[in-house]
Amino acid sequence: MHEVTASRFVPRSKPTVLRRLTPEAMVTYEGSFDVREVHDEGAETVVVVGARGVEFALRFRTHEDGLRYEQAGEAGPFDAMETTVTVEPADGGVTVTARSAVSLGLPLASLTDRVAAWKRRGELERALDALAADV
Repeated sequence: MHEVTASRFVPRSKPTVLRRLTPEAMVTYEGSFDVREVHDEGAETVVVVGARGVEFALRFRTHEDGLRYEQAGEAGPFDAMETTVTVEPADGGVTVTARSAVSLGLPLASLTDRVAAWKRRGELERALDALAADV
């Protein structure tokens, strides 16, 4: 798996940012897929997403500093994808950091996973920009 990280300073309080950082909002902020369905499964929220003939589930778990999610099942664009988003206090606001590890499960993983991570970094940067604009 190849890992990527993106961070943004947001001049708002931690509670304000965490209220906006919901599973549905994170999918919308990333901008690659539409939310099709949301349901709770105990401590997890499952968000079914889709676009251009692809539909798959993401499993979210919230925690006191943000959320963690992963692609569930084999229907998604990745062989494996997991992401953690944390919100930490910073002078005059918070720093929101998104870390994601991705794998396509294809031959030449050193190349294909790097390309997938490059695309994933763009999604994370777009999500953090959208979150910052939304609060």
